[in-house]
Amino acid sequence: MKGKKAGSSGQTADPTMAERTGVEQSVEKVVSQVLDSHVPRLREELVRRVMEQLAQAPGAATVGVSGEGGSANLLKAICAIQSGTTQREILRTLLDNTVRYSGRGALFVVKAGAATGWQGRGFDKEGDDAIKDFALNVTTGVSEQALRSRMPFSGATRDIDPEFVAKFGAPIDDHVLVLPLLLKEKVAALVYADAGVDGAGKLDAAAVELLVLATSAWLEVASLRKQAQKEESAETAGDKTESAPPAPSAPAHSDPFAAHPPRHLAPPPEPVPPSPAVVEQPVAVAQAEPVVTATAAAAAPATDAFANLSPEDADVHRKAHRFARLLVDEIKLYNQVKVSEGRKNRDLYDRLKEDIEKSRITYQKRYGNTAAGGADYFSQELVRSLAEDDTSIMGANFRRN
Repeated sequence: MKGKKAGSSGQTADPTMAERTGVEQSVEKVVSQVLDSHVPRLREELVRRVMEQLAQAPGAATVGVSGEGGSANLLKAICAIQSGTTQREILRTLLDNTVRYSGRGALFVVKAGAATGWQGRGFDKEGDDAIKDFALNVTTGVSEQALRSRMPFSGATRDIDPEFVAKFGAPIDDHVLVLPLLLKEKVAALVYADAGVDGAGKLDAAAVELLVLATSAWLEVASLRKQAQKEESAETAGDKTESAPPAPSAPAHSDPFAAHPPRHLAPPPEPVPPSPAVVEQPVAVAQAEPVVTATAAAAAPATDAFANLSPEDADVHRKAHRFARLLVDEIKLYNQVKVSEGRKNRDLYDRLKEDIEKSRITYQKRYGNTAAGGADYFSQELVRSLAEDDTSIMGANFRRN
């Protein structure tokens, strides 16, 4: 704080320093609000995509989703999911609405290659409770296919874990559906649905799939918002200690969704210490609800990596890196299909050029003329996060600045 006062009170401060100071004063609000400002846009985008899928879904008229009651109820269900602010609320709302389009539904948390029951709906009371302790076999059948391909799979009763059928009963129409729920491009859970065991059962696979897709997208938003809030708190604590290195903490468990530093880049001359990344994933180990796990991307270095920088410059580097990561996360969130196709065809930049260049302009306006301008954290995040540390995936037309 003393360094900031000295810098702002200097009689010969140049315009660049004054501009940087203005950015520093507003960046906290920008970082914390950047995701919130796009929540309405995401809601509109989800509704639009739902309606497109409904129009294209075969047999939509026969299942009633195109009618006033069916489509209205489906949109209400998606809005209810989007009203959730915690992981528990979002997942419980998903299950509550899944059984409006199926006879039974259950969610199995995926961790370390195993799928453990979290909650169920539509089973008898004993069955709903028993789901919590059931380990679903994901080494064969539709469960294995959904987990491996990250796509929904349906099949006959024989294509699901036989122990599951023996314990909870076979669906009336001999048809099962398993859908992956994605978080950070990983399968965080499997959603099971069938028509139930009585004659009044039903299974609208298209509607259930849309609900799961909406839930995946909203979990991404909740995770990113949580991350921004956590980082803002960490930044405030860092200001109070005048950028002193944090005390060492006990190592956290390995998290498959945790951020990782770029492997293809040489260490920069003035490296930025990794910021804590909050990852939200369902965990159900003898518990009734998911647990949000906070992990650090890496342990803090023993010495201050910015010891040769002024407190103001070190702070700008941290904020620039954080802002670049949020911009790239936003690109991924709104372009999941393009990202997947671009990685396969190794032409990510061409597919996302418009979004990338808009975000690059935003980044450059805020940090291009600051102490962090030469580091180009935005391009580093594009390669690390979008291209998974492989520059060639961006394509021949990709440029760093």
